[in-house]
This record gives sequence, C-alpha cells and structure tokens, in this order.
Amino acid sequence: TDRYFSNSCQSDEHIRRFISENTEIVGGQSLTPNIKLRLFTSSCRFWFERPELWPFADPYWAIYWPGGQALSRFLLDNPAVCRGHTVLDLGSGCGAAAIAAKLSGAAHVVANDIDTVAAIATRMNFELNSLEPPVCVTDNMIESEPEGFDLILLGDMFYDEALAATLHSWLDRCIKTHGSRVLIGDPGRAQFEEHGIRKLLHQLARFELPEAVREENYGLTCSSVWCYHPEL
Repeated sequence: TDRYFSNSCQSDEHIRRFISENTEIVGGQSLTPNIKLRLFTSSCRFWFERPELWPFADPYWAIYWPGGQALSRFLLDNPAVCRGHTVLDLGSGCGAAAIAAKLSGAAHVVANDIDTVAAIATRMNFELNSLEPPVCVTDNMIESEPEGFDLILLGDMFYDEALAATLHSWLDRCIKTHGSRVLIGDPGRAQFEEHGIRKLLHQLARFELPEAVREENYGLTCSSVWCYHPEL
C-alpha cells in the first residue's frame, strides 16, 4: 500500500487525533519560548520509528526549523513590521511565523503549505496559543498569480535549488505587482548562501540558536533574517 494515501480520504478529526497522539507540546527550547507548538521530540513514537510507517507525506511541519525561529523572533521583537498588515507565511510548516505575525498585530494572516496535514497542524498550533486559526491555503501559491500581501514571510525555503529559482521569480513578481515586502529566515545553508538571490538581501537580524536547536540541526549556530531588495 502506498503510504502517501490521500489525506482527503480521512476526516480532519482523524488527522487531528493522529497529530495529538504523535507529537508533543513544546515551548521553552526555541528562540520563541512563548509560542507553543506541537512537534516531534525524542518522546514521540515517530522520532525512532521506521519512516515507511509514517502514513502521510514527510512531516516538515513537525519540526521548528531554525530559519522559521529567527523569523518568528524578529516579528515578536519588531511588531510594527506586521501591525495592521496582510501577511502571507509561505511554506508555513508548523505555522510559527504566522502565529508570530498574528501576535504582532497583523490584520490578516494566510498560512500556505501544500501539505494538508501541515494546514491542520497550523490550526491546532494557533488554538494552542489562544488565537483564531488563520486562513490555510494548500494550493501551490508560487505557481499562481501573486495576491496583494503587504508582507511575505519565508522560513527555511531555500533548501532546494529548483525551488529557490522558482521562488526568486515569483517573489520578484509579488514585489513588482503589489509592492510586497519580503522577509526571509535562514540559518546559512549552502543552497541559500550560494544562490543568486543572496546578493540582493539585506540582513536585518542575527540570532544565536539555543543549544538544543543546535544539536537538532547538525551544529548550525546562528540564524538570520533578511529583507529582499530585488533589482527590478
């Protein structure tokens, strides 16, 4: 049986229950200890279980990646960046940056992830932080016409060369068409540092990662937030 069976065959309630049973509520080990998230930890079955037994697509949403941590910390430290604005969290994963945007006073938040399980996890994480769930979109937005968001957030999205190239082109269109501001969180992975977009970025903040986060991310020590200024 294909383990990546259609999520639409299962009710949201079934997936919610599965997420609850196979994640742990985590707070204080990240750059944003006040944001609670349902994540994989060493106490969870699938931390050690054979990957082929996982019944959905790869659970990127079950890890709080360091780029997303830096982005979320930056928004909480600088709420004026979001206050009153429409915000898109692209490749939203666990929804942490979307949560930080909402806590910082964003008028409207959209969380976009092509994994429908991530969308359910994001709603659960919003509820965990006593917030109304955001609009969750599971279409691939970077292949569609850009909508008019004031702010676009990308955490840890430059992990694949082909995706990075597509993102670069789509972000240019968002900025040219709507004047969107684009913030990128990344811990300095090779795919990011070597990409052409890198020379068009202005560093806004750099954060030392907590020890626990370093251990989970193969020794990465820092994570930064960048503002994208393309040459249009």
